[in-house]
Amino acid sequence: MLSQEQIDFYHENGYLTVDNVLSPGELAELRRVTDEFVERSRAVSQHDDVFDLEPDHSPDNPRLRRIKQPIEQHEVYNQMLRHEGILNIVEQLIGPGVRSNGNKLNMKMPAEGSAVEWHQDWAFYPHSNDDLLAVGVAIDDMSEENGCMLMVPGSHKTELVSHHENGVFVGAIADPDFVPDPVEKCEVKAGGISIHHVRTLHASAPNHSNRPRRLLLFQYCSIDSWPLTGVSDFDDHLATVLRGEPNPRIRVDNVPVIMPEPKPANAGSIFELQEAMQEKVMAKQ
Repeated sequence: MLSQEQIDFYHENGYLTVDNVLSPGELAELRRVTDEFVERSRAVSQHDDVFDLEPDHSPDNPRLRRIKQPIEQHEVYNQMLRHEGILNIVEQLIGPGVRSNGNKLNMKMPAEGSAVEWHQDWAFYPHSNDDLLAVGVAIDDMSEENGCMLMVPGSHKTELVSHHENGVFVGAIADPDFVPDPVEKCEVKAGGISIHHVRTLHASAPNHSNRPRRLLLFQYCSIDSWPLTGVSDFDDHLATVLRGEPNPRIRVDNVPVIMPEPKPANAGSIFELQEAMQEKVMAKQ
């Protein structure tokens, strides 16, 4: 459980790291399963429903940048989404009552794993209120050298920044005058977690080390939030509830929203969206 000091830090800065959330056994199992997926990717030559590949991926040198929907790919990932320690922490920040609204496993393989440009998760999935956050389960130590996440403290309290370029949603801030300030490194040891508010500005540079940086990301929402982009199936929506009882009564707060439309023709993962940008910053780091 979090201390009041940690809770206050999160609400003031929009992010937090917590050490030693996983047991050594849980961490070892996550690594074993993730290594198996990397091996499986040797047989894949282009993006599919499971794998998002780095441009230089090959059978001899498998290089992934994402496992898509990992909770649907292996039970170990599904169990981690429902980890009691993680849910206890999440509920302290946005509860009572929690549901999930997305998951992925982002990977930066050694030497030049892909960067992620500056963005706010809120730009991708605005809701009726912004009691939403993302938990990153560190499968490896995350440091500046291997491309840890970077955060702009307090940015979750400021105005939403457009993620459009030439009228098209590109999943990142394309304004050439945008300067993130201040920037803090979100470093955490393997087995710990990072947490960031849905409106916190964040990014990550390429991996310049000889170590991987694998981060299992879970998106959690307050149970009384409603996605402004709608739901395709209400029963599926109810099935995302992890803590608490579903209720048709939602909470609508005065939050800024820019809808993530229209999307480019190549709309897919955040990596594919950001490839459409004319000017990239983090990729040059």
